[in-house]
Amino acid sequence: MMIDTTVDLGRGLVMKNPVMTASGTFGYGEEASAYFDLSQLGAVVAKGISLLPMEGNPPPRVVETPGGMLNSIGLQNVGVERFVSDKLPFLLESGAVVIANILGGSIGEYVQVAERLAGAGGVFALEVNISCPNVKEGGVQFGMLPELAAELVYAIRKATDLHLMVKLSPNSGDIPKMARTVRDAGADSISLINTITGMEIDIRSRRPVLGRVIGGLSGPAIRPIALRMVHEAAGAVDIPVVGIGGIGDTENALKFLIAGAGAVQIGTATFTDPLAPVRVIKGIRSFMEEQGLSSLEQVIGSLILDDCEK
Repeated sequence: MMIDTTVDLGRGLVMKNPVMTASGTFGYGEEASAYFDLSQLGAVVAKGISLLPMEGNPPPRVVETPGGMLNSIGLQNVGVERFVSDKLPFLLESGAVVIANILGGSIGEYVQVAERLAGAGGVFALEVNISCPNVKEGGVQFGMLPELAAELVYAIRKATDLHLMVKLSPNSGDIPKMARTVRDAGADSISLINTITGMEIDIRSRRPVLGRVIGGLSGPAIRPIALRMVHEAAGAVDIPVVGIGGIGDTENALKFLIAGAGAVQIGTATFTDPLAPVRVIKGIRSFMEEQGLSSLEQVIGSLILDDCEK
């Protein structure tokens, strides 16, 4: 039996399978390429890119927690010009489908980054980060207010024909409303969730563990929350949803697909198992063979709710 794991998220973003990396956990792909061929992935979502280089937050910036980790990296990155000149060529040579995660402190900055990447060629899509909780200013303000999110997405949509994937914040409150808002403004897909804000304290020093006090919680601890929000978003909009949050194995990737996600991103899990994305790709195929399924469409959104109270 032929098995088709192809995913078409619209506006030219077609992937051989539904597994992507999550921005911020995979760098620009150089390190991971020592472990596997990046072209095996559905897509590589590069580390967030701003107009100018960013140094990030003061250390400590990462701390382990039960069931996950807190990070306060602060969107450290090389800036769009160095990404285009130094990082993008490697990704293109690898044969990967490249998605650039973009960020900014203003609508104008987002638009400039989007235009530069669109003009560089080779990028299949832009993931618009409106949800990072680890910076003093910038994208998160757009993720909390629907009217600002709409204005931002509309401006980027006017500036480029690239596929726009908008990354939503779990802290925005009404996920279905925000999903509909960015869809109406021109988003081709949405991805969720970004990290959930949290903190940790050293009881002996009585000081916060993170240099910036607050960080973003990721990993298995947030997975049920992410799954619920993906389910809500998928039911609210008619554009593809990409699931993120605590996905590190085949079973949990399948849960997100069944809940309505058209694709998934794997992030924190790659810190302990760099091969996790490849294992999940193989695992999805094995599941489909076992279930006698020929198309991924038979999995996506197949959640049965007949006897459930809503």
